[in-house]
Amino acid sequence: MSVVAVASPDILEKSPAGGSADLVSCPPLENGDRLTRKEFERRYEGMPHVKKAELIEGVVYMGSPVRIKSHSKPHGMVLTWLGAYSAATPGTDFGDNGSLRLDLDNEPQPDAYLRLASGGRSQIDNEDYLLGAPELIVEIAASSASIDFGAKRSTYRPNGVQAHLVWRTLERTIDWWELVDGDYRPLKPDANGVIENQAFPGLRPALAPLLNEDLKMVLEEQQRGLQSEAHRSFARRLGISSSSTSR
Repeated sequence: MSVVAVASPDILEKSPAGGSADLVSCPPLENGDRLTRKEFERRYEGMPHVKKAELIEGVVYMGSPVRIKSHSKPHGMVLTWLGAYSAATPGTDFGDNGSLRLDLDNEPQPDAYLRLASGGRSQIDNEDYLLGAPELIVEIAASSASIDFGAKRSTYRPNGVQAHLVWRTLERTIDWWELVDGDYRPLKPDANGVIENQAFPGLRPALAPLLNEDLKMVLEEQQRGLQSEAHRSFARRLGISSSSTSR
């Protein structure tokens, strides 16, 4: 097993014989490692070939190979849907696979997120990480056995993630929880199979089109949400907040 030398000054130390400083080898990340967030980031940065690793309650979880129908295609649809909402809602921002510095024991890397760019709980820090909790986190999961249901959701709640959507691709199910009075409550779709939510008014996940990979219908339903009075009112509030923050 190869090791990676990391040339960061803060990990140089003297040789046992007291000679000149030598580089300390950086151990690779392994599933199940128990690490601090600082040590997790040190090892992760020393493994540029690794595309996804997460720290949940101090435990390392490594990503598996990404399949097309069970992950990549749903992931792309979610990003297109969130991007359409964000483009029509100034003051919001979205992204995918960014490492989130939630607290000292947790650095998840969710498949997608939507956040308030002004006046929200998260900000981009000087190392280009997202610090704090975005308002909505989306995960693409194979099944309810995924860590997205257990350890992650338990981590998101105390950090104030307002909404958590999990698309269980093998079970053809989409679950949405919103944080209400300090606990997550599931939201049920309306008679048209659309979920209305408080976290982002006008954001309308249409379940059947998503599950059927009908992107055209997903975007048409989202457009109806953008034309709603709830979204117009929300956009006005964000505009006022953004203007006052920029002064």
